Amino acid sequence: TLVNQVVTHLIQAIRSREGSFSSIERLGAGSYYEHVKVFEPNEFDIMLVMPVARLQLDECDDTGAYYYLSFKRNPKEKYLLKFLDEDGKLSAFKMLQALREIIKQEVKNIKDVEVTVKRRKAGSPAITLQIKNPPAEISVDIILTLEVQQSWPPSTQDGLKIEQWLGRKVRTEFRNRSVYLVAKQNKKEKVPRGNTWRLSFSHIEKDMLNNHGSSKTCCESDGPKCCRKGCLKLLKYLLEQLKMQYTKQLDKFCSYHVKTAFFHSCVMWPKDTDWQLGDLEHCFQKYLGYFLDCLQKSQLPHFFIPQYNLLSPEDKASNYFLSKLLNYELNNRFPIFQE
Repeated sequence: TLVNQVVTHLIQAIRSREGSFSSIERLGAGSYYEHVKVFEPNEFDIMLVMPVARLQLDECDDTGAYYYLSFKRNPKEKYLLKFLDEDGKLSAFKMLQALREIIKQEVKNIKDVEVTVKRRKAGSPAITLQIKNPPAEISVDIILTLEVQQSWPPSTQDGLKIEQWLGRKVRTEFRNRSVYLVAKQNKKEKVPRGNTWRLSFSHIEKDMLNNHGSSKTCCESDGPKCCRKGCLKLLKYLLEQLKMQYTKQLDKFCSYHVKTAFFHSCVMWPKDTDWQLGDLEHCFQKYLGYFLDCLQKSQLPHFFIPQYNLLSPEDKASNYFLSKLLNYELNNRFPIFQE
């Protein structure tokens, strides 16, 4: 309720200002909205989605995930011209900066709740709000997202292999949706100029998690229950606990690695009978086994962009370190769950 109150206030305020961000819509993303949160609901991701017509996407590296954006013709959205850099590329940095300034001014006008804007983290696509909610704090990541109604880029062609799991129709329906891009700095750039954008599929990930069965009734109130989400929550919890103990060594890992491995597992074991509720322990170990395999090989393909490896071989040492910790847990009946 608190988060909604703050975000609704901000969206109304941003929209009421003439110009750049007046067309934004809100979209909840991340684990809270996917119903796979494992700790207190104290972190929220809110995408502020901004429709933009006719953008040209140019790949900026070999991952197929990062793009430079420019306008094919003069945009209808004239106010966007001020965010172009000297090469005519749409600058993620300038847009985030402008949105950040508006939000910083507007949080001062929110009565009865104490909200602050956290300092900018270099390369992060989010503007982070701290909401005081004694005795704790809630953090809300606001992520600027462009929505472009055009077909998905070629790098996604062989991704989203869900035909056996969710069906061919669902895949077609997903692929007919808009392209979403978030303002994310590409770390591979020699000289970061803040003008790269990364494809985002969180709207589709949310749908896959909320309608995860090969049968339509899986986990509905009167339908058969499966343990897919239970498995995902366990591995998320395991990683979060280990990250607390080995913050520095496991800095490279985040819940997105676990979620990607989960989607691949759903494709490998597509039937609802592969994930029966009573088989939680067995299914979890199968899924963990797949993730361990990825760590060993330093190879975890992005679910939508198969050429993009989320576990780069340059991080072999940390991949190996995490796999050692997970193997220890597996071979000793998960002491971390007993704590």
